[in-house]
Amino acid sequence: MTRTHAGAGVRRPPPGGAEEIAPGVFWVRLALPYALDHVNVWLLDEGDGFTLIDTGHGDEATRAAWETLSASLLRGRPIRRVLCTHHHPDHLGLAGWMAARWGAELWCTRTEWLEARAQTLRTLAEARAVARSFYRRAGVPPSLLARLVDCCRSYPDNVSPVPPSFRRIQDGDELTAGGARWRVVVGRGHAPEHACLFSPERGLLVSGDQVLPHITPNVSIWPSEPDDEPLGEFLASLEVLRTLPPDALVLPSHGSPFFGLHRRCEELASHHQARLDAVLAALDRPRTAFEVTGVLFERALDPHQSTFAIGEAIAHLNRLVALGRVWRERRARQPDRYARVVRDVLPTAARG
Repeated sequence: MTRTHAGAGVRRPPPGGAEEIAPGVFWVRLALPYALDHVNVWLLDEGDGFTLIDTGHGDEATRAAWETLSASLLRGRPIRRVLCTHHHPDHLGLAGWMAARWGAELWCTRTEWLEARAQTLRTLAEARAVARSFYRRAGVPPSLLARLVDCCRSYPDNVSPVPPSFRRIQDGDELTAGGARWRVVVGRGHAPEHACLFSPERGLLVSGDQVLPHITPNVSIWPSEPDDEPLGEFLASLEVLRTLPPDALVLPSHGSPFFGLHRRCEELASHHQARLDAVLAALDRPRTAFEVTGVLFERALDPHQSTFAIGEAIAHLNRLVALGRVWRERRARQPDRYARVVRDVLPTAARG
């Protein structure tokens, strides 16, 4: 029988602590300086050292947590390899530090490494200038615009220096880690080339941020790529993940390990379909992306939350534009406006 309950009966480790969830596979839970207050990383025992899947945030508190783990769980053995699911700071944040500390080699997909390297080259002033133009085009009122732009943070401030070289992994690759075979399954939408790792021998899927048990992965448009269409890629990736065994134990980056991969993929797809329907219903007249954001997120949001909410609203709008269900009007020095496509109804005699 397929198991569908969350939690999987595994005791949650305390912040900075670890629990063994399978022979030689350790769940490490690290604190984050955000409202989402933790990230899960996965340590695989190789005998003379370890492979680590994701690193935690690139801050002093997380480095201190790893020094404590080095003396306890690692017992002085090195982390020889770091497999990063994607480039976000809570996943790749300490890859450079671990390369310097233990000589760990970075393994990740090419697009995620390139994205990390590119973001380290972008200055804070550049990021804020692009963000200001983006949010103006979205229709953000002047009273909120400055506060959203101030939310832009410098990527280099949240990661240790990204290693200048790496080992590329790509969809379908097989590798050995912790005495088991793992297959790379690439997902898209949350990040450009997010690597999940599936071990058929152990029935484990490291899902990263691609599938989470209780919250929906953020699928957003960001100022650097305003015409992207990540939601279609995300939905297609859910279909790929549903080809994996339904009874795999899913190891997510946030929340607890859980069973019920297929059910959760269906829930996420249904969630986004409901959001698409809500956006279409709201476009009975031309609206800006900021106005649509207010339809999707009725509760009060702080400026940081607003950046994610606006990004998600535009992701749904861009999806509907790509499907031909919505048109977008670009206006000089004015916000973009969106409205439903009104399809011509042919007279009865003209119908085939």
